[in-house]
Amino acid sequence: FSLKELHGIFPWLVESIFGSLDGIIVGWNLRCLQGKTNPTEYPVALDFLDPSGPMMKLVYKLQAEEYRYDFPVSYLPGPVKASIQEQVLPECSLYHNKVQLPSSGGLGLNLALNPFEYYMFYFAISLITQKNSPVTHHVSPSNSAYFILVDTYLKCFLPTEGSVLPPPYSNPGGAIPSPTPRSPPVPFTSYGMHHTSLLKRHIAHQPSVNADPASQEIWRSETLLQIFVEMWLHHYSLEMYQKMQSPHVKLEVLHYRLSISSKHHGSPAQSGYQALHAYQESFKPTEEHVLVVRLLVKHLHAFSNSLKPEPLSPSAHSHTASPLEEFKRVVIPRFVQEKLYIFLQHCFGHWPLDASFRAVLEMWLSYLQPWRYAPEKPPQSAESLPRSVSEKWAAFIQENLLMYTKLFVGFLNRALRTDLVSPKNALMVFRVAKVFAQPNLSEMILKGEQLFLEPELVIPHRQHRLFMTPTLGGSFLSWPPTITDASFKVKSHVYSLEGQDFQYKQMFGTEVRNLVLKLAQLICQAQQTAKSISDHSAETTASQSFFSWFRFTPSEMNGSYTGNDLDEIGHDSIKKTDEYLEKALEYLCQIFKLNEAQLTQMMMNCGTAQDENGKKQLPDCVESEDGLILTPLGRYQIINGLRRFEVQYQGDTELQPIRSYENATLVRLLFRLSSALNERFADQMDALCSREDFIGRLCRYHLTNPHLIQKIRYSPVVKDRTSQNWGPRISLRFLASYRTLLSLLMVYFIASWFYIGPVGCTFIILIGYFLYAVIMTLFSEGWKPHEH
Repeated sequence: FSLKELHGIFPWLVESIFGSLDGIIVGWNLRCLQGKTNPTEYPVALDFLDPSGPMMKLVYKLQAEEYRYDFPVSYLPGPVKASIQEQVLPECSLYHNKVQLPSSGGLGLNLALNPFEYYMFYFAISLITQKNSPVTHHVSPSNSAYFILVDTYLKCFLPTEGSVLPPPYSNPGGAIPSPTPRSPPVPFTSYGMHHTSLLKRHIAHQPSVNADPASQEIWRSETLLQIFVEMWLHHYSLEMYQKMQSPHVKLEVLHYRLSISSKHHGSPAQSGYQALHAYQESFKPTEEHVLVVRLLVKHLHAFSNSLKPEPLSPSAHSHTASPLEEFKRVVIPRFVQEKLYIFLQHCFGHWPLDASFRAVLEMWLSYLQPWRYAPEKPPQSAESLPRSVSEKWAAFIQENLLMYTKLFVGFLNRALRTDLVSPKNALMVFRVAKVFAQPNLSEMILKGEQLFLEPELVIPHRQHRLFMTPTLGGSFLSWPPTITDASFKVKSHVYSLEGQDFQYKQMFGTEVRNLVLKLAQLICQAQQTAKSISDHSAETTASQSFFSWFRFTPSEMNGSYTGNDLDEIGHDSIKKTDEYLEKALEYLCQIFKLNEAQLTQMMMNCGTAQDENGKKQLPDCVESEDGLILTPLGRYQIINGLRRFEVQYQGDTELQPIRSYENATLVRLLFRLSSALNERFADQMDALCSREDFIGRLCRYHLTNPHLIQKIRYSPVVKDRTSQNWGPRISLRFLASYRTLLSLLMVYFIASWFYIGPVGCTFIILIGYFLYAVIMTLFSEGWKPHEH
């Protein structure tokens, strides 16, 4: 096709693949496309969208011309949309010289994007806009076509080895002209000074390849990364967005907003407070979104760590360093650190308190451990000892101090509100404790905190430079000279992310240490709870004998549910939970140098939380006129399964509601039959139970329930005790159980196999039950062989 025809087809084709921005058109649904479920479409889609495939060739073909495509500003992330609609230009160079007034009859502002930008905008934002697409089967995000394409694009445009491959349709002799505005650009003010790209020229104004080969080498890499970061990580509140700006920038924005002429809006400008809430978006990242961000973080660590060692001579470095190498040097602090920090803060504060938080946790831990993605591999020793963190990572830890300290405090606050008896929650606590317990890591974090807390010397140029921290849009060529003061680097990092009035909470201070002690106490209580559940499960299994099929046990009729998710998982998971919590407690002791005597006392206190009967204490309550009332601590104990009330049925067992494992018709018929027998033979049963010989003991054990009778006789609830027959009586309700009926049916089937008639079979069952009753009576009455 001719370029003119391709130009008309391109927007339709992009929307057909990635879906519409409003989510109505699903497109190819790359997020749900997998090789196992779609063996034909999966490889075709990957080949078509490959960096060297037909779609990308079309992009480069259109890129060589002056074609531009409109992307609505209304579909950009909330903070960016709010800024542009208020005519304040975001600091990211991705939006510079691209905002256009609406065409005749059009509504809203648009971005004039070149084909590569337009394609990548749609590709990146489809992860957000298509999150509610229908899924007909279980999809593993890491195996989807979308996830594979993100990995492929990162490896192609941010290579860890070699350089970026040139576009297949590049014209070595020609020039790629800058975009021609189709309408007058909107007058904008910027956050601070006007920022340029990583290169001296803006990426939207690609020069000729011959004139500046460096620009052609990395403009796609910079564009790809900026689009991914803007679309995936720039969805926090506008208050947080403005909080990150330095004070002189806030004053500039405020002054501009107050002086905006009404001609730009057609009406008086909104107040700052109204504007904040008018453009607020409710952002709820999905687990798949977080997994894709983790993939980006891991690749950027590998990309940054592939930087070649600096030469000894500074002059040689200035001549030999390629733009791609310079890009590796600044890619994380310049493009990712700020937005990822706010994104993680948002997730830590808004993610549900369930096991799905594991995705956020692993993404955070991946960012904290860049040494895992370094090219050098540790030697494989026979002993699997933890690898010590090298001192060369001290600069990274200091320049990312809040990622380690403040987010660790945020995790502590989450862990204190979760059920640590759950094996998945216990695993998350174990993972964090294991990472922070790596040798030498806590010492380097403590050193970073000490550098931040150092008193700052009053030096005029330092005070000025503190407000001039570079932002994402600035060029590394225009950065201030290298800062050698480590203390100033840490302060600059903290204040640039949290503002000048930030009150820092020390990770190794008293307040956080008290939180760790609370967590250690909860870990001890969770271990005791898991142990009690394990013991209860073992006792329940051991008590299920063959004869229990023929008779109800008290736990079945009167027991309370002491359930937890461990009941359904089994003994192996209970054992894993205990191992995770034990190792987590050990790691926390290593990190914070906890006193062993204090922990031992804490364990003893948790162990003595059982009364003389071996049962757990009641939840924390206060007595009132209406009875026991739970305190906030008691509610916490019940929610987390640490303590519970022993709720049992205390009424007449014959009058219990019909259970799901019983036949309702038989329950009612057997109750009438047993009532008639009890009324007919009441005197005879009383006489038998009053005897002191073996017959009396047998009748008392099987015809009475002394514990129940005592509770009912002295209960304030039962007023008319004489109207009820609480004496000896026959109970036939166990015959209505489905398992009892099944057992009798099996016995009759086996008896018929040996040609035993129904009468003989019934006789055998009665003899067997009588022998069982005799044995139970002897042992229940304390019978000893030498006394009889």
